[in-house]
Amino acid sequence: MDRRHFIGASAAAGLAAIPGLNRAQAQQVLKLTITCGHPPVFSWVKVLDETFIGVLDREIAAAGSPVKIEWTKAYGGTVAKLGAESDALRTSVSDAGIVSQIFEAAKFPLQQVTLQVPFGAPDIATVSRIVGDLHQRFPEMNDAWAKGNMLLLATVAIDGYQLVTNFPVNTAADLAGKKIFVPGPIANWLQGTGAVAVSGNLNTYYNGIQTGVAQGAIVSLSPTWSAKLHEVAPHITLCNLGAQYTGSVAFNLRTYQKLPPAVQQAVRKAGDAYGQEFARVQSALAEEALKNLRAAGATVTQLPDAERAKWAAMLPNLPDTWAGQLEKQGYKSVRAIVAAYVEALRGNGIVLVRDWKA
Repeated sequence: MDRRHFIGASAAAGLAAIPGLNRAQAQQVLKLTITCGHPPVFSWVKVLDETFIGVLDREIAAAGSPVKIEWTKAYGGTVAKLGAESDALRTSVSDAGIVSQIFEAAKFPLQQVTLQVPFGAPDIATVSRIVGDLHQRFPEMNDAWAKGNMLLLATVAIDGYQLVTNFPVNTAADLAGKKIFVPGPIANWLQGTGAVAVSGNLNTYYNGIQTGVAQGAIVSLSPTWSAKLHEVAPHITLCNLGAQYTGSVAFNLRTYQKLPPAVQQAVRKAGDAYGQEFARVQSALAEEALKNLRAAGATVTQLPDAERAKWAAMLPNLPDTWAGQLEKQGYKSVRAIVAAYVEALRGNGIVLVRDWKA
């Protein structure tokens, strides 16, 4: 272990040399930094703080390891800003954390696959499970993590994306001429609709809508309530653009490789626990958020299936365009990944409003 990580190792070794005190009893203090560009008000950060860290600490103790982790919790972009979270892990500024690869599409191109197939599965667990399977089936998907000095521990799918606006949306045509906040590649979902995509994220939506930078956002329900977006955009249109794979929990690979085997195993168990708990928590929050939004006076409407189909038909063939772009960059598995994702959606009973193909 290098000095930055195990500053307590020398002291522990000295204690172990004392008669009657063996090495197993000498505690090693491991100082690690965990990061996320979003603040703890959002559930994916809360679960990171409570479940990932909690399970990791308990598993280390249960294994009888002398290691004790002291965490520096750098949330809310204090160390790693949105769009640069992977840089913190790659350069070992961070040891663990959430990578919001939706904002880092150039570094994680294959991880954008679900975003090329809008109007997909509505639930988090289904999308998370499918994406995890894709990483197992297609080794090329893991190259980005290895190149970035990261070990992927868990996928983070957010609940189904909806429209939050300061004007009513009854048809797909109502989007024409409107400025809509979108994160990263989700801008593609507005192509052909006549709407203007404005780049943004949950840290900027509220003030941006309030000041007229945009007139709404494509966002999922739970953060809509957490960020109080209904205060500036009271029209909630349920159009089920699908749950999406937007982030991941990752561990600094160099840090991980220096850990004792028992601690490495604990890290992986904590990652699994995070994935399961986040899917449960986020799904419950989405349901609660909808109730809260209605109770707070937001106007909640359902976009008819016929209008969802019209919206989808307006779009270019997103996965085909995406696959062509990545193939020019040397990626080999793109079309197979799209086909596998679409097949998995159908295998889980999802009726797609458009026959997406690459």
